[in-house]
Amino acid sequence: MNNSDYNKAEKAVNETENNLKNAANDVKWKVGDLADKAKDYINEKRNNDEEATQEDWLERVKSNISDTWEDIKDKADEAWEKTKDAAEDVKAEWRKKTN
Repeated sequence: MNNSDYNKAEKAVNETENNLKNAANDVKWKVGDLADKAKDYINEKRNNDEEATQEDWLERVKSNISDTWEDIKDKADEAWEKTKDAAEDVKAEWRKKTN
């Protein structure tokens, strides 16, 4: 097996790692932003002469987290497929060389 096959596999793994790190950083930003979003929610309710409730706020947070989870899951699935495909390519090349 030549170095380019190993390089392709290594590149796929590195891309996977970067995609997952970026997704994790997005989540950290969203978690850090919750206090500001809570203030915005309270002000929005006040401006509309409505009552701000913990239950309503938690539903908004839950919805946001659900969207974030879907983003992370999509990136993880994509990363899995890229890594799996690269690994299969390397295995196929190895079989060709050894048979």
